[in-house]
Amino acid sequence: MSQIPDFIAVIFDMDGLILDTETTYVHAWQQAASELGYTINKTFCTSMSGLSFAQVEEKFTEHLGAAFPLTEFYRLSGERWRTIAEQEGIAVKKGAYDLLQVLEESQAPFCLATNSPEFNARECLRYAGIEDLFSVIVCRDHVLQPKPAADIFLRAADLLQQPIQSCLVVEDSLTGLLAARNANAFSVLIPSITEIDEQMQALAGLVLNDLCELSLLLQGK
Repeated sequence: MSQIPDFIAVIFDMDGLILDTETTYVHAWQQAASELGYTINKTFCTSMSGLSFAQVEEKFTEHLGAAFPLTEFYRLSGERWRTIAEQEGIAVKKGAYDLLQVLEESQAPFCLATNSPEFNARECLRYAGIEDLFSVIVCRDHVLQPKPAADIFLRAADLLQQPIQSCLVVEDSLTGLLAARNANAFSVLIPSITEIDEQMQALAGLVLNDLCELSLLLQGK
């Protein structure tokens, strides 16, 4: 594994990185679309990884047409998603607990920084049973612009009381990597359900397979 630069704090994305929420979103979206007479495949769904609500809405309209009933779709998909989450919970990604323990033992501050609104983010954390693990959470409704703008990461660094250049940003999506670049932060890419393309490879300061690898690297710092 490659070396990682010196850092003081760590900023984590949530969906697809700490939590396996994307799988539940895909299932709920496909169920809701089917009930409305539309078909959406997994590739289309995963292409929205890391996007904000407004960006997701735009992609649905582009893909399915202006007549697509977005309001009804969001109502149905929300109901289907909560049914899935209540029955199955939301899985915590492999290595997350060990990694957070490493950071706590080294007294390195960390936080979540997500394009999700705060209500939805806390709901996901609750379904995953880890709502108490993050004392600092920065969400879409806390800033002017979502990722790929720098706002969310800059706000996170401010709350952690560290310059952004002293923070590691850990992401799983192109949108998050672009935001890290715009914030002038070093990024660690741990891909989830999207394949790494050349742009992602070029943007990432470091590419790892999972949170376990990052945990091992940080233990050696």
